Amino acid sequence: MAPTLGGGPQSRTVLLAVRIAWFALPLTAGPAIAHGLQDTSTPVQVVASVLAWLAWGAVVVAVLVPRTVSLTALRVGAPAALAASLWATISAGDVGLAEVVAIAWTALLAAVVLFVPVVTDEFVDGSSYGPERRMSLRTPTPLFLGPVELAWLLVVGGVTAGPLLLAARQWIVGVIAVAAGVVLVAPALRSLHQLSRRWVVFVRVGFVLHDPLSLADPVLFVKQDVRSLAPAPADAERFATDLTGRALGLALELRLRTKVTLGLIERRNQSRDVVTDRVLFTPARPGAFLNEARERGID
Repeated sequence: MAPTLGGGPQSRTVLLAVRIAWFALPLTAGPAIAHGLQDTSTPVQVVASVLAWLAWGAVVVAVLVPRTVSLTALRVGAPAALAASLWATISAGDVGLAEVVAIAWTALLAAVVLFVPVVTDEFVDGSSYGPERRMSLRTPTPLFLGPVELAWLLVVGGVTAGPLLLAARQWIVGVIAVAAGVVLVAPALRSLHQLSRRWVVFVRVGFVLHDPLSLADPVLFVKQDVRSLAPAPADAERFATDLTGRALGLALELRLRTKVTLGLIERRNQSRDVVTDRVLFTPARPGAFLNEARERGID
């Protein structure tokens, strides 16, 4: 069966806007980056241009084929485009029309990619099959206080720093940067991709909570076992198993007719079993999630 996207007209419109914004980057951000590179050596210009075009082309494929892997690529690429525009502006030493357009365009693109939940849902649901519908979970707030930014910096810096330093004839530092990139980029990228793999997937018999940050294994909740699914009351965390990761936004409380065993991750490669009949989690779009659940007979 071929993958299907479950979003409505609004979702498809937002996805189209992201595609257009990314396709237009060579025209909107390209002049500013070229201006920022004009005082550098020819080897640096060539290497920077090759890296920029490779990154742009990779994300073009990602936005044309929405998948969870594509979401990770876009989450890395969009902020990198903004960072490149800011660097070009600082490097050029003045702010002209090209720099204003580049910063405004890439800042808007990064904001949409990172903070509009419809975008995340469209890419996550792109990996669904048949009657499935995947809906993303919000990123735990503590991860935004350094870990996510550090992982992104390691990926972008690890890919670009070494080649650029070597092109600038900084041989020793360049070799060290390349070696560091080889070691650090893969684990940092895996960490970022874990955030794209957090979702709830509706299946014929109910829904599955898939959260590799919180759960050792995905958990299936059969619709006949669901007592209620609704916004969580203020004191819910006192009685329910909390899988929200302190994410911002409306948390939902799932109440079950029978208790289930959850394998909660406490630290790397370690988990503990918890038996519960009440679970808290935070979909990126709780209203859309509840509507989908009701349409499937889960309420």
